[in-house]
Amino acid sequence: MTATGADTAPAIELSRRRDSMLDLDTLLQRQGTERLLCAVVFGFAVLFAVWHVATNITITETARWQNAIHFAGFGFLAAITTRSFMRGTQSRRALIANVTFGLLIAASSIWIAAAENGVYARTLAKTGQSWQFGVLDWIAGLVAILGVIELTRRLTGWIIPVLVIASLSYILFLGELLPGAFRAASLPLDDVLFRSLYNDEGMFGIITSISSSNITLFMIFGAFLVVSGASDFVIELSKLVAGRFRGGAAFVAVISSALTGTISGSAIANTASTGVITIPMMKSNGFRPQFAAGVEAASSTGGQLMPPIMGAGAFIMASYTGIPYGTIVAVSVVPAMLYFLSVACIVRIEAVKYQIGTEQVVAIDRRKMLAGLLNFVLPLCVMTYLLVSGRTPSFAAVFAIGTLIVVSWITPNRMGPVNISRALALGIKTSIMTAVLLVAVGLINNAITTSGLANTFALMIAQWSQGSLIIALVLVTLASLVLGMGLPVTAAYIVLSILSAPALAGMLADGQVVQQLVAGITDPAVAASFALVDPSLMMTLADGMSLEDAKALVASIPFDVAVAIRPMMVDAEAMTMFLLTAHLIVFWLSQDSNVTPPVCLAAFTAAGIAGSRPMATGVEAWKIAKGLYIVPLMFAYTPLVGADLPDLLRLAGFALLGIYSTNCLLQRYAEGPLTRWHWPLLVGGAVGCYWPMEWLPNLLGSAAVITVLLTSRRRVA
Repeated sequence: MTATGADTAPAIELSRRRDSMLDLDTLLQRQGTERLLCAVVFGFAVLFAVWHVATNITITETARWQNAIHFAGFGFLAAITTRSFMRGTQSRRALIANVTFGLLIAASSIWIAAAENGVYARTLAKTGQSWQFGVLDWIAGLVAILGVIELTRRLTGWIIPVLVIASLSYILFLGELLPGAFRAASLPLDDVLFRSLYNDEGMFGIITSISSSNITLFMIFGAFLVVSGASDFVIELSKLVAGRFRGGAAFVAVISSALTGTISGSAIANTASTGVITIPMMKSNGFRPQFAAGVEAASSTGGQLMPPIMGAGAFIMASYTGIPYGTIVAVSVVPAMLYFLSVACIVRIEAVKYQIGTEQVVAIDRRKMLAGLLNFVLPLCVMTYLLVSGRTPSFAAVFAIGTLIVVSWITPNRMGPVNISRALALGIKTSIMTAVLLVAVGLINNAITTSGLANTFALMIAQWSQGSLIIALVLVTLASLVLGMGLPVTAAYIVLSILSAPALAGMLADGQVVQQLVAGITDPAVAASFALVDPSLMMTLADGMSLEDAKALVASIPFDVAVAIRPMMVDAEAMTMFLLTAHLIVFWLSQDSNVTPPVCLAAFTAAGIAGSRPMATGVEAWKIAKGLYIVPLMFAYTPLVGADLPDLLRLAGFALLGIYSTNCLLQRYAEGPLTRWHWPLLVGGAVGCYWPMEWLPNLLGSAAVITVLLTSRRRVA
């Protein structure tokens, strides 16, 4: 939020600073008409934030109305705070064009919600005919769709608008022109419009509900933490804890990014906000510029994986899977800790390798730390308790905001009317891109669901992988990387989960199917299902079969038959765990585009702060963030999701040693220089530690890694 000098016209300021009108400090610097305009927009943002709180607590609109108002407000704000159609035009005409555009989008959104019952009534009155839209219905629908496409282009670039247009074209006319499995029936224009506007999968459906009910409230909560000084507390606490360790400045980045990233919901925003403090600190501590930038990018990316909020991912996952939010958060704690410990391991190795000490860590500002202590700890603890105890995320967020306001009055950073207004406007400002983006993604989701493309994609994964889970994971990883080059990670996760999570969940469930085939199947109904694959199996299933034969049989089952067989052989609770595991795999892999070249925006953002080469920083960030690939493999091949506490601690403990070994191999260093005989020990140690739930390989692997750790330490001069 950067304030500029006094400009001669408000339109110039609008074209240069898209969020200036939502910043109270900037507003107070304005004069005359310009100040009045900014005050109106700022006041609207504050009232809009209050409405988001009220609509989730006291107001009882239908979901359609809530989502329509949500998009109307954010569409208007996005229109007036982004570059206009008139590129290079800095005049009052550009301002008028933006305001008119925003008002048209808002009016169209409200009209769509108000006209729904009329559309149903007219259509029912003319049974057997197409959807009965009036002229204003058509205009409003087209304005809303074209408006969200244009706003998304302004906010995120061309990739998502192109995907939206391609999706609408696919169900409108393109599907019937494509060959093979991608062929789909074309729908009439009025049917496409109705489904886009009024389906639960459309632009005012489930995905937008996630934004209006949960994400915006948590963005507002995050803004309250920032304004109340809680973010300063995070930085100072990180210094206090990490300053006692070698290379402590980098640990400050790891801890602070973990704590702030879970709330901010954006790795790029988190890198930009905490990186301006942590990256110079790491450089002054002696870390190489590209390594310092890589640590910040990797840590900020991990913030999206960190409970209790996990950016926007946990809300979306809960809505898609029907699994309670508290369950998703609970199973994500240990994996998130593993990720950040993996970053800490490579920081430790780097610090030892380059002889970085602790004496240069920036001094702790205890005043800031104490001022923000209660404002951070108490509201976050209250919110976590409410989430885990089964309260809705919206209730937990609102209650946490109220707790913070009350608690702040016994701290130096009191949340009075001015600071509350500043926090409400800041929360709305940070929500604009996500809110508009999720409405646009709703159009893609509707097309995928309507056309059955998700089933086609799942079938393709099953066929290409030939029953191999590792090949399926590689395919999903590649798809996530390609999607992430043009989409924000939230959008990439939504699209990828729709397309691939069902296929992954099915392949995970096939492991239990194989076990039952080996043990023998006596249930006649199940045996009859396998007869669809091979009638001769009816006579042999009860006796069981070899593991190899069972795997070959499962791999040969047609996709549609497998979908019918799995629920008969795998109980509902286990299928739920497999579905959650699949979504967690996709969610983790969807984060890799932040730190994986050639397009790694979090790493490039950090490189700009560090003054390092962007691509070299991207490679460094990818090495540091390797947990994004290790943990999903553990999700797939170990009971990391759903294991009881002893097994969970055992898995995590051995995995941590395996991660340390992997880091040593990447850095070519441990606690000291490596010799030739260290290399096979590290490779064997990593394999043994990662081996799922086998004591002998785990213990032998751990012994190998510890041997390298101790013996390499003796070689330090």
